[in-house]
Amino acid sequence: MKILITGADGFIGSHLTESLVRAGHDVRAFTYYNSFGSWGWLDSLSTDILGKFEVVMGDIRDESCVRKAMLNCDAVCHLAALIAIPFSYSSPASYVETNIKGTLNILQAARDLEVQKVVHTSTSEVYGTARYVPIDEAHPLQAQSPYSASKIGADQLAYSFYSSFNTPVVIIRPFNTYGPRQSARAVIPSTIIQIAVGNKVVKLGSASPTRDFSYIDDTVDGFIAALSSNSSCGQVINLGSGFEVSVGEVVKMINDLYGKKIEIVSDDVRFRPAGSEVERLWSNNQKAKKILKWSPQYAGLDGLKVGLQKTIEWFNRPQNLVKYKADIYNL
Repeated sequence: MKILITGADGFIGSHLTESLVRAGHDVRAFTYYNSFGSWGWLDSLSTDILGKFEVVMGDIRDESCVRKAMLNCDAVCHLAALIAIPFSYSSPASYVETNIKGTLNILQAARDLEVQKVVHTSTSEVYGTARYVPIDEAHPLQAQSPYSASKIGADQLAYSFYSSFNTPVVIIRPFNTYGPRQSARAVIPSTIIQIAVGNKVVKLGSASPTRDFSYIDDTVDGFIAALSSNSSCGQVINLGSGFEVSVGEVVKMINDLYGKKIEIVSDDVRFRPAGSEVERLWSNNQKAKKILKWSPQYAGLDGLKVGLQKTIEWFNRPQNLVKYKADIYNL
């Protein structure tokens, strides 16, 4: 297949690009235009991947740009989005423009060009604090941040195009993905970076919320399964490990894997506003198992430990660690 990946320069997008190229697909990577000519994380891919995919630089908010990028593509994996929750408090309009308008551009182009499959990326944040667990796809949607609201809007647009125009859309809803190349705005890389540079004190926001952490390889496998599935169109499908753990417990696990003694302190700037904090996320992944024939390989406590160890090993490499600013809080 010839596949367009939007947001290919990001964390999940770069791993998905890598996997699809290795699987023999013709990949067109859509990256955010910048005057430095940077392809984001695509610049860091191994030599057996570089040069084997096409790169198109543009802006997901530009309708004509998106349409040109999608020409002659069989499918599109739409990952381009603003995802940092703290930044959405100060710049909500940019989230509407990027996440909602950008998704509309993808859907309109896919409809007009008769693309065979659109895999739209949602987020577990749309559920808000769990009303029941584990969270299945029928759980109510609760916008507890401007980011979450923008993703709910994008998801509903995607479903509306399936319902109204029979556009072949599947909505994939990853829970908290972690692994190599993740932004330092997230708790796992933030903790690892602080320890890796030798800090004795690790700054943390709220430690009590629980999350369902999914290693990057599992999330990528879920996207690929959604691409190939004949029965996924019109569906909303969770991708999660099915294992719940608190943020504080994960930080302790990272510290134990390092074998160092650290002090954890609360940092006010890292806390969300009280009503915006999502206190509990725990995925029901039975629908993914049934429809996509997908199961997490890094499941449960043991799977989480293996995934954390792989993530630590990647961040510990000097050529990777130097790409991060350990002395500031990344939004």
